[in-house]
Amino acid sequence: MTENDMYEDGESLVPIDMTTYFLGLLRRGSTWTPEETDETERIQNEHLAHIRQMFEDGALILAGPFTDGGDLRGLFLFGTATIEEAQELAAADPAVRAGRLIVEIHPWMVPSGVLQDTNR
Repeated sequence: MTENDMYEDGESLVPIDMTTYFLGLLRRGSTWTPEETDETERIQNEHLAHIRQMFEDGALILAGPFTDGGDLRGLFLFGTATIEEAQELAAADPAVRAGRLIVEIHPWMVPSGVLQDTNR
């Protein structure tokens, strides 16, 4: 891809016919533990409620856990206008606030129209 194949979209160059989303990778945080306690159950329930709310608000396109038991625990795919919005939503997650998870956000491009069930 050359610069001639791109147009200016805010601060980043986005290839023509591509849409930028924000991919959040969730990893084990410093307070993560495999133990199930009343506290971890409460945090998990609040984490799931936060995910549902982000879906209802139209900010989150998909989310889900990885099931291989590694340090990488799951992902968020945000359809927000900016990376800052995605970072704020991720930072507000109860599991992130509690230190059970940390989130790394990356801009991610896909061909426009691939994710047709989104509000973008």
